[in-house]
Amino acid sequence: MHPVEPACETLPATFLQAARRAAAGRCPRCGCAELFRKWLKPVERCRACGQDWSLARADDIPAYIAILLTGHILAPLIIYLAGDLEMRPLVAGALVLPLATAMVIAGLQPIKGAVIAMQWWLGMQGFHKERRGS
Repeated sequence: MHPVEPACETLPATFLQAARRAAAGRCPRCGCAELFRKWLKPVERCRACGQDWSLARADDIPAYIAILLTGHILAPLIIYLAGDLEMRPLVAGALVLPLATAMVIAGLQPIKGAVIAMQWWLGMQGFHKERRGS
């Protein structure tokens, strides 16, 4: 078992707080240590609170959410470029495709963190459901 820092033993009050911690790359349980050891690979265990993150199984959900959000954000831009500006499709594609790729890649880790936080918060995938004061 890893040593636990007392100041880091603060459980989040809400799911939103846990999701924000995880989206920032921090442990959703304590918010003190990093959640990822590589870009999309969670740590086995939190250095600060000892939470086991090997149970997390986000699979393809972060990619689906990132693509869905990117599409919804870029759709008005595509409509504006093609419709109002009457931009040629090749030029519009040259602007939008790199932007879409960057948005999906930038969103993957924060979204995966939030999905892992949701699994932990709801007690899914073998996680123990914990709440403040319980």
